[in-house]
Amino acid sequence: MASVEAAAEHERILREIESTDTNCIGPTLRSVYDGQEHGFFMEKLDARIRNHDREIEKMCNHHFQGFVDSITELLKVRGEALKLKSQVTETNRHLQEDGKELLTSMEELQAVPDPAEKHRVHHRQTHALPPSPGDVQPTTGANEGQKVLPGAADAGAAGADLPARAGQYRFCAIMTQNIPKLRDQIRDTAMAQLRDFLESIRKHSDKIGETAMRQAQLQRSIDSSVPAHPRLPVGRRGRKGPSATAETVGAVTQNGGSPFSEQDSGILDGDEEDEVPGAQELVDFSPVYRCFHIYTVLGLHDEFENYYRKQRRKQARLVLQPHSNMHETLEGYRRYFNHIVGFFVVEDHVLHTTHGLVNRAYVEELWELALSKITAALRTHSSYCDDPDLVLDLKNLIVIFADTLQGYGFPVSQLFDMLLEMREQYSEILLKRWNITFRQALDQDNFSPIPVSTEEEFRHYTALFPLHDPELDKMPFPKKLPFSEFVPKVYCQLKEFIYACLKYSEDLHLSSTEVDDMIRKSTNLLLTRTLSHCLHYGIKKKNVGLAELVQVIINSTHLEHSCGFLEEFISNITNVPLDTVSATRLYGPSTFKDASHAAEAEIYASLNAKIDQFLQLADYDWMAPAPGGGASEVSDYLIDLIAFLRSTFSVFTNLPGKVAQTACMSACKHISTSLLQLLLDPELRQVSLGGLHQLHTDVQECESFARAGPVAGFQGDTLLLAFSDLRQLLDLFTQWDWSTYLADYGKPSCKYLRVNPHTALTLLEKMRETGKKNMILAQLRKTDRDRQKLIDTVIKQLRNLISQQ
Repeated sequence: MASVEAAAEHERILREIESTDTNCIGPTLRSVYDGQEHGFFMEKLDARIRNHDREIEKMCNHHFQGFVDSITELLKVRGEALKLKSQVTETNRHLQEDGKELLTSMEELQAVPDPAEKHRVHHRQTHALPPSPGDVQPTTGANEGQKVLPGAADAGAAGADLPARAGQYRFCAIMTQNIPKLRDQIRDTAMAQLRDFLESIRKHSDKIGETAMRQAQLQRSIDSSVPAHPRLPVGRRGRKGPSATAETVGAVTQNGGSPFSEQDSGILDGDEEDEVPGAQELVDFSPVYRCFHIYTVLGLHDEFENYYRKQRRKQARLVLQPHSNMHETLEGYRRYFNHIVGFFVVEDHVLHTTHGLVNRAYVEELWELALSKITAALRTHSSYCDDPDLVLDLKNLIVIFADTLQGYGFPVSQLFDMLLEMREQYSEILLKRWNITFRQALDQDNFSPIPVSTEEEFRHYTALFPLHDPELDKMPFPKKLPFSEFVPKVYCQLKEFIYACLKYSEDLHLSSTEVDDMIRKSTNLLLTRTLSHCLHYGIKKKNVGLAELVQVIINSTHLEHSCGFLEEFISNITNVPLDTVSATRLYGPSTFKDASHAAEAEIYASLNAKIDQFLQLADYDWMAPAPGGGASEVSDYLIDLIAFLRSTFSVFTNLPGKVAQTACMSACKHISTSLLQLLLDPELRQVSLGGLHQLHTDVQECESFARAGPVAGFQGDTLLLAFSDLRQLLDLFTQWDWSTYLADYGKPSCKYLRVNPHTALTLLEKMRETGKKNMILAQLRKTDRDRQKLIDTVIKQLRNLISQQ
């Protein structure tokens, strides 16, 4: 009790240290040194520190990917910034050089005083204007389609400032008329390409998503196999501007080769320069960039933004609509997830490579809508599944799906919450499968001890089931294990169930304590519900005999003793010590004890039913005359009954002592009670003294059986007490000792203390009926008349005795 109080006090001190400011920690530590168990407190403190270290490590591992992505982005930004700096410097140098000629021309023009000369100089400078209308038309016809799109900005600018610069020229008026048509043509061409792009990514979004999820799965396998290795960036890669295009416009690469390229930058291993591209790099986004740029130049930014978002929302609703038969195979779920991942990979790339087309609020709104529909669809379709392997594969697929989108910055906590909900369904499916497994093991069991003839066989079974019996180890071969084949099968299946629960708990971002608690709760359901029902099913089967019931008790006892090993097994695979305060204990001992008790009750009932079958063969002659002096013979049915009981109780040697003793006592009491009921049967109206002597002889045989000790463990004549009621009743009538009974009735020292006056009265009235019949036959025989008077007198006294109670 003192150690428990000290442990509780240390736990309180640790909580106070964790929650108290360091400036006020002195009094807390003082209380530790005032105690006498410094070493135990230091062990508790070290354990708490290790626990916090594990939590810190878990948190660091959880946020490590984001840190690596941030560093990757910074490295890429640094390189791009250096490139931009050099480009700006070079552009400025070219601008300065090109502007020198213009500045020189303007200075010459300003220095000329003569207007005519100034006109000639001005005419010479007009050659810097755009070409004449005759030159514009062939160029427009030769640059149809994509080639005309980069000139949209120039056309817009020319249309705005050309009349102001050279409005007095005729060809400028012609250009001013053609520029709006050119704008419309460029805008329509760009919009057509955008529609093709949207249709293409809708068609190939599953391939984009498949690549992204395969990439995330590959990264997970790398992390698990080489935990100390630097993590490769998963999800969003180096952003490329509008110039970053694939080999095809608006489509996924179709050459069947690897979609990875060496154009990206990231965290590399050693001196290698190879990189793993993001799934978004399989798509050519140039139609979006061009159309967005053109509409922005034309002042139609809002129109293009609304159109793009509207079309993508429609595509999102189509992507989020699952197929009706999605739940039938894992491939159906995989295609569903691939389309969703592909959709959001594209949106995430557009968000980070354009300015104003989509924003974070829009993407988050789409993701919230998707999350609600995804979770609803998964709850609905997963509820149809009754295969635990499919549910486990689906869980792993959802984890990869969540990790993939988390790598792109989308919150996925709701998906993991839904996986915890699915764990309940997974447990129920497991329970149904293991119920079938347990019943098959029970039906196939022969309910006999396992014979082993070699050391190899013995080691085989002891490897399957923890058996520690020094006496059994010393026995020579061949020998028998006390339990049947059912025990090692059940123990192995319990471990398989625990492994199945552990597999589902992996990668759910749960602590070791939470995993341990989930496994223990599921195992308790398996023990208390599934296995318990199977054991009771085996006990209640019609063809189960006493030997089988005895073996059920032995099996349950050994399974009960193995629960400690199951506790240790769970602690080893979850790394949670058994002495943890919050650890849930297994209910196995109580489950197997209940099964043993049920089997014991069934043994008692079955044994009594067998006794009743023998008693049905009893054929007493209740009107037999009194024996002349020779002893009566024991009834044949009773000889067979006692032989059966001896053989039955010999099988009880492997049972716990109390069970065998209780069964033996129950059988003897049942025999005594049944014989008394035969005697007091209302249909039996007449009983002679000769019939009582025959019953007396049978009771003596039963007492001899009890006195011989068929089951070890009884002290003295304890088993004889089962027949004491019947023995005293028969002694009272055969010895006709009514004076003693009536005189000592109610006294603790009464010889016939267990004889109830109601029972005695009932039996005496049956004897009086027999006497009346004999008197009619014997006419006026004096002895019969005296005996009949004595019976009448005793009956009156018994009635008076009953009335006085």
